[in-house]
Parts: sequence; C-alpha cells; structure tokens
Amino acid sequence: MQRKRVLITGANSGIGKATAEELARRGADVVMVARDEKRGRRALEDVKRRSGNERVELLIADLSTRDAIRSLAADVADRYGHLDVLVNNAAILTGTRRTTPEGFEMQFFVNHVAYYMLTCLLVGSLRAAAPARIVNVASTAHQSGVVDLDDLSHEGSTYSGWQAYANTKLMNVLFTYELARRLEGTGITANCVHPGVIHTNLINNYSWVLSRMFHALQIFFKKPADGADTPVYLASDAAVSTVTGRYFSSREPAETTEASYDRDLQRRLWEATAEIAGCTLE
Repeated sequence: MQRKRVLITGANSGIGKATAEELARRGADVVMVARDEKRGRRALEDVKRRSGNERVELLIADLSTRDAIRSLAADVADRYGHLDVLVNNAAILTGTRRTTPEGFEMQFFVNHVAYYMLTCLLVGSLRAAAPARIVNVASTAHQSGVVDLDDLSHEGSTYSGWQAYANTKLMNVLFTYELARRLEGTGITANCVHPGVIHTNLINNYSWVLSRMFHALQIFFKKPADGADTPVYLASDAAVSTVTGRYFSSREPAETTEASYDRDLQRRLWEATAEIAGCTLE
C-alpha cells in the first residue's frame, strides 16, 4: 500500500479508525473523513502516532446532506486528483425515527444514499488510479432487511430503528452487486463486507440501556481492529485485486440473502437512489 491513496468515511472511531490506522501502517496515504472536527482531530493524531505514518489527513463532512457530500467529493477531486481505494464505512443506528435536514430518514440517507453519492461522484478519481477498489461496509444484519421502494424513508409504516438499519445493510449489498456490474471493464472492483459483531460506538444512539449492556459485555465482542481486518484485506491484498461483486466475512466470500441477488431490485434501487442523489455513474 506504499503511497496508495485511501479515503475512509466514518474514520474518527471504531472500524473506520482501525482501518485507517492499519492501512497507514502499511504505507498508504490515508484521508480520514469525520463529521465532528474535535473528535476527528483527536483520531487523526492517534492514527499518525500509532501507525508511524505522517501522511494521514482529515476532512470534515456531515454525510447527512447532499450538498455536504458534493462538497466533500469536489474537495477530494481538487486536492488529490486520483483515489486508489474508497472505503464507505460511515453508518448510524438510531432507536427513533430521525430525519436529515432535507427530510430523509437518517439511517436510509447516511447508511445508503451517502455510499451511493460519494461513490458516483468519486468514480472519476478512482478511474484515474485504476486498478482501484471500493469497499462497502455492510453487515450480516442485511439478512433481516427488506427494501420497500415505495417507502424508502419509512414515512408510511411503524418505525423500528433496528429494522431500518437492517434495511440499509441490505441496500449496501444490493448497491455493491449493481455497482460491480456497472464498473465492469473499468479496472475498479467493488465488494462489501460483514466486519463481525464489533464493540463500537454505533449502538450509543440506539439505546442507552443497550449501550451500557454492550459496554459491560465488551470482552465478549471483537475489537474494532478485528472488525477492520476484512475491510483492510479487501482494500489491500493482492489475492483479491480482481475480485468484484462479492460479499466477504472473515476474509472469505460468503452468500447473501436471496433478495440481494434480485437483479431487478438492484436496478430499481439504483434508479430510485439516483433520483434522490441527483447523480449516477459517469
């Protein structure tokens, strides 16, 4: 990974930070994207110190609005020109229905639309570096997911935070499969990953009780560095340099749910997301 440029969203904590640290340790030029500047700066200095690599930078972006995502993508393109690896990792889990400033259900937008938008807007930078890689952090939670194309923002149904999260993780898988097909012949691979059951801050916004429980039981869960292992593998290992359109768990290709292989659903979700995002692959 010497001098390979890697962009990682949600990099101020958890799996994103651990991924940034390990790739920096391997010599990559890492761009960490975080929402909060104070926490982002703290994470940046920690990654530099622990990896021994000073070529780590921080960009601040709130991935809950289209303008912020467009601004981030334009900044990346202007600053760097090319991008070897994009790791879409940022995600949230909420117990109650929250909306973005533009009125979209928060989990749907941050966990899915932001993946889609940032990827489409940065594909030119990835093409400039090809062979290049896209790694989408999904979850085994996709197995419980459903996709209602008529109610993507959960406006017309009883809201369950966990169900909304699982739905977005299925969307991550559907998006990855469709993306890989649309990128055929470009030299850009696209894969998604289940990082494992990891003790991170993700649960904090879902339930105070569950957050305390997870903290008390953290010795039974994998650490963020363990969760970063497969994303790092997909971002860097020569063994998967040409593998695309797959879902990985513990460094091995794994099967996903029957619904995830529905090509019509993949296409229709892509088209619905493109309409919301106002962009598609160029």
